[in-house]
Amino acid sequence: GTASVQDKEKALLSEIVQKLNDLFTGELTDGDMLSYALTVKSKLVENETLVMQAGGNLKEQFGNSPALPNAIMEAIMAAFASHSAMSKQALESPATRKGLLEVLMGPGQLYEALREKALAST
Repeated sequence: GTASVQDKEKALLSEIVQKLNDLFTGELTDGDMLSYALTVKSKLVENETLVMQAGGNLKEQFGNSPALPNAIMEAIMAAFASHSAMSKQALESPATRKGLLEVLMGPGQLYEALREKALAST
């Protein structure tokens, strides 16, 4: 069934949040940290050098790649730039905010997530 897959995914997300809690300070939610980590990960996955290295090496060898420190810096800067650019556009444009809300209410399942949280807390 899908329950074990979902349980494994929840456990991994929980582990990510726990480790990021040790790294970052300030008024950050679990969602903030997960979003940030997943954005940085997606930027790293776009790096063709890392893709080639992962394809040709074991995990431990890949983890020792001299390309990783520069790639993570580039990914952090790209994540910052993309989130800043998107936030700036959304802040400046009522049409963009309206469209974002439509995405969140539709395929983003905002209502469903909020409803699930509300029902879980009762």
